[in-house]
Amino acid sequence: MNKSTRKSAARSSSGRVKTIDIVNKGLKRRYGKEKRFRFYGLLSIIASAAFLAFLLTSIVSKGYSAFLQTYIKLDVPLEAGMLDKQNPGRSDFQGIIKEAIKDYYPGVTERQDKRELYSLFSSGAAFQLRDEVLNNPSREGSTISLWVLADDDVDMLMKGHIKREVPESQRRLSDKQLRWIERLEKDNRIEKRFNTTFFSAGDSREPELAGIWGAVKGSFYTMLVTLMLSFPIGIAAAVYLEEFAPKNLATDFIEVNINNLAAVPSIVFGLLGLAVFLNFFGMPRSTPLVGGIVLMLMTLPTIIIASRAALKAVPPSIREAALGVGSSKLQVVASHVLPLALPGMLTGTIIGMAQALGETAPLLMIGMVAFIVDIPGGFTDPSAVMPVQIYLWADSPERAFVERTSAAIMVLLAFLISMNAVAVVLRKRFERRW
Repeated sequence: MNKSTRKSAARSSSGRVKTIDIVNKGLKRRYGKEKRFRFYGLLSIIASAAFLAFLLTSIVSKGYSAFLQTYIKLDVPLEAGMLDKQNPGRSDFQGIIKEAIKDYYPGVTERQDKRELYSLFSSGAAFQLRDEVLNNPSREGSTISLWVLADDDVDMLMKGHIKREVPESQRRLSDKQLRWIERLEKDNRIEKRFNTTFFSAGDSREPELAGIWGAVKGSFYTMLVTLMLSFPIGIAAAVYLEEFAPKNLATDFIEVNINNLAAVPSIVFGLLGLAVFLNFFGMPRSTPLVGGIVLMLMTLPTIIIASRAALKAVPPSIREAALGVGSSKLQVVASHVLPLALPGMLTGTIIGMAQALGETAPLLMIGMVAFIVDIPGGFTDPSAVMPVQIYLWADSPERAFVERTSAAIMVLLAFLISMNAVAVVLRKRFERRW
């Protein structure tokens, strides 16, 4: 081998080594990018989970105490004939409660001291006594032991939200009131119990009397109207657009507008409801009927889009096989396509309903922000809904409403999680694999 040949082989050999090194460096760089990408993805998931955990922890830590309420035991003498059988509302139950309080604190004689003493007890104590007497009229003429609601400030004290050791000027309860409460504690006449009022009462200006039952029933009626209108209309529109409608400019225009409506801010639907249903048609304000119709308009695009996606997911071979054995287009859709697309349709519907359940802005525009104490008995009765109730309580200055706001959020989240769980179960139940 001559000298020039040896040099060429050396260059060739040297070139092969450099090519392998370049390839190895490229592989290392690509593998490094992949590892970093996986790390960033994992980090984002951890961060999202941490923020979610922080949010839930904050809500639960503020709201769990609302499920307990402070009660005070009173010995109430019921004189014979005290109840007005013709008109029970005319009986002086508030005066009877005050007499029972004075009997327990006989040393309190000054008018200002009496006012402070009576303020330790909820104004709902008289209604509790009324219900007790009406349910047990035979107890007239005897002395009963009645656990009545304590005022929200006493409740906050018992739960540790008001500190006893701070100066009197920095807390809502005076030193006298603290001494009266300490006597109740010494005599085992004050304790925390499960707050049934929170789940059985409507809204109230007094935190200890406020409950979510009115808002829960209002949400139920509103969601029922929304479901009864949006599900059949949404499914029918999706089936027509996907299976029967001709492909032309008109249907393309409709499809584009349906997709655009899904992104329209919810308050726009509230303005539509205010202008059309209330001002033009004169429908009643702050009712589940109007609220359900407005939320139906808002959820229709979501249901239509999800239903059309479910219909597209059905293999064309199903349609072709049914047509091949002589089925009509309607029979193919009704007997073969719809049953296979039903899981996706139900999932889209429940997701749309869950979104509607948490909406506040459109309902504010149609007057469902009103303060309503009574429990609604039908679709046309004035009522509130859970998101609006949370909004109202969050705007209240009393400390006791803070925990009730968080507790109501916990209940609403439980409803939303339940609805999504139902969607998963229905999808698994009706899902068919091909």
